[in-house]
Amino acid sequence: MDKFLENLEEAGKIISIADHMLYVTFPLIKDKNLLLKILSDTKIAISKCISSVLQYEYFYKRIKLCSDPKTNFRTFEEKCTKRYNITEQEIRLIAELFDVVEEHKKSSMEFMKNEKVVILSENLQQKIVPIEKVREFLALAKNILKKSEKQF
Repeated sequence: MDKFLENLEEAGKIISIADHMLYVTFPLIKDKNLLLKILSDTKIAISKCISSVLQYEYFYKRIKLCSDPKTNFRTFEEKCTKRYNITEQEIRLIAELFDVVEEHKKSSMEFMKNEKVVILSENLQQKIVPIEKVREFLALAKNILKKSEKQF
């Protein structure tokens, strides 16, 4: 039972640090690596919230979990979002954030241009992430954390 509360607490700390990096540190430094770190940390925080919800629901035998994270995310999407008031738009944003972080991991190069991070794939496809999108992802993480905490 403590594991899902521990995950939420960790997610809260990660979000707090990412918020400080985005709104205090980044305007001073303006480094692409900092924005990429914020994106990665935001994904980790949302993953911890989702994991916490799944563990809680599993504990009360409302869902079944498996070893595949994609299947567990589908379970979260199909069976948990209504109970936690998570909207379709929020699910789309979560999926988009996960895709951006995955593209960054696979990318051969990234650079900054006009407060936007440009991630280049191996075949030179561009993924542009403006700072406004990073702020939107961070706001999403805060919202998901709040919604997750309400149920406990």
